[in-house]
Order: sequence, then structure tokens, then C-alpha cells
Amino acid sequence: MSRAVLCSLQEAVAAHIHDGDTIALEGFTHLIPHAAAQEIIRQGRKDLTLVRMTPDMAYDWLIGAGCARKLVFSWGGNPGVGSLQRFRDAVEKGWPHPLEIEEHSHAGMATRYAAGASGLPFGVLRGYVGTDLMTATAQAIAMIECPFTGESLCAVPALNPDVTVIHAQRADRVGNVQIFGLVGVQKEAVLAARRSIVTVEEIVDTLPAVPGAVVLPNWVVSAVCHIPGGAHPSFAMGFSERDNAFYKAWDAISLDRDNFTAWIDTHIRGTADFAEYRRSVGLDQESDHG
Repeated sequence: MSRAVLCSLQEAVAAHIHDGDTIALEGFTHLIPHAAAQEIIRQGRKDLTLVRMTPDMAYDWLIGAGCARKLVFSWGGNPGVGSLQRFRDAVEKGWPHPLEIEEHSHAGMATRYAAGASGLPFGVLRGYVGTDLMTATAQAIAMIECPFTGESLCAVPALNPDVTVIHAQRADRVGNVQIFGLVGVQKEAVLAARRSIVTVEEIVDTLPAVPGAVVLPNWVVSAVCHIPGGAHPSFAMGFSERDNAFYKAWDAISLDRDNFTAWIDTHIRGTADFAEYRRSVGLDQESDHG
């Protein structure tokens, strides 16, 4: 059984994320792997199916940069601000090219990840009934009858991404990963995937005991990358705070196609790595965010 490899983020993306893959970049409110999303753009990946319960800025970058063919999701927006402008432009006007969408509820997406993590072909839940999703997402929602009670239930196909990417607080030197705080579906998303990349705040000799923490053993992780601050503008509990000003500023940057493209070309495509990106937008000093 293979163990996680400690490597650079550039090496991890090159080895594990390929054109046409289905990829999940998960994290709920915090631990969103923004640094990894940037590296996917730098390496020019395309035709990706993006999966995420709550696509926000990272997916706006990927969609606007032309990396995505399809989005599978349960809610999409810029938290506390409004629409994701590049997501909206792709759906409404096909820029930079048309984006196929498959919309679910939060419960439906969580059930799909859990089924994938358990090696099951589908998951079952009470939900969707009475919503437009029953028709809008008919290809991925089916009604079944419980063989024990006769109750009508919704079945949804398991999610098994080619690659799941998450950010976490720590890993040890043999690749065991520790997550704590709002852990969301990170565990299930990693277990459901064929390959996984984890960016971390720090690498330690021994993982400390943390109440409520989730530890992913190194044999379910493909690559671990040391990327301090790699969740920004999201946060990593115990290490950083959410950058609300950045989220607010993003709305104006992303509203115009030319402004968006210039920002991506300068701060992502025009930087060698996440450390250089941080310097380019002033994150390592007292300044605005570009």
C-alpha cells in the first residue's frame, strides 16, 4: 500500500491532476485550498469537471480561467457579497466557454461523498421532493422504494472524484494529515477519491492531540505539500483569520472580463508559486490586496 509523498505543490498537481479529470477542492468556510486552485491554473489544466458543495472564489478563478467544463455543486456564490461573476458569465453567456452545471442540495452532495467513501454505488436520503432539482437534475436523482418500509426515498449516485484536494492544519513527516475545526466533508471527499493532494500549514514530527480532530492516514493521501497560508482568503483555524476584505474586493475585480483576466494574468499566471502570489497581492506586508 502506497504512502503519501511529501513534495512541492507544482509536483503534486503535475503528477495527479490531468486534463479532463473530475476534481473536488473541498473545505467548508475554512481550509479551502485556494493555493492549489491557483497552481491548477498556472499549469493550464482544462476540461475539468469541478465538484464542490459550496463553490466560491477558488472555483470562480478556475471557471474564468477556462479550466472547467462542468460544475457539480450545491450552492455557488461569493460569501457575504453575492454572485460569483465568472461562474454567472459562463452559465449565462458562455464565457470563456459554456459551463455545464449539475445542481444538488447540501444534503445530497454530502450523501454522495459518503457513498463514494464507503465504496457504495449510490446514497439514499429524504430530500429534493418538492424542489425544481427533481427535474433540473433528473440525470442524477432517482426515486426508489425502501424494501423494508415502502417509503419513497431519493437516491443519488456516489461521488468518486479522480482527485480530491484539501487544505489542512498539519501533517507529520510520513504523511499522516490532521484536520480540526469545521471539518466539513474533507474526510469523505478524500476517501471517495482515486487520488488526493493535501496542502498543509505545517509539517511536524508528531501530530498533537486535538479535541475533535480528524486524522487521515498516509495510505489514503497521494501527496502532502507544505503551503502555509494556502487557504487564503479563507482561513485555517488555529493559524489564520478569514480575509473578508479580499472577498469584498473580489466582486469588483471579477465583474469585468478584462479586469478579471488582467488580475489572473498578473497574480496567478504571472507568478511562479503561491509564495510569489502572496507577495504580488501584498499579503506579506501591510497593504491592500491588489
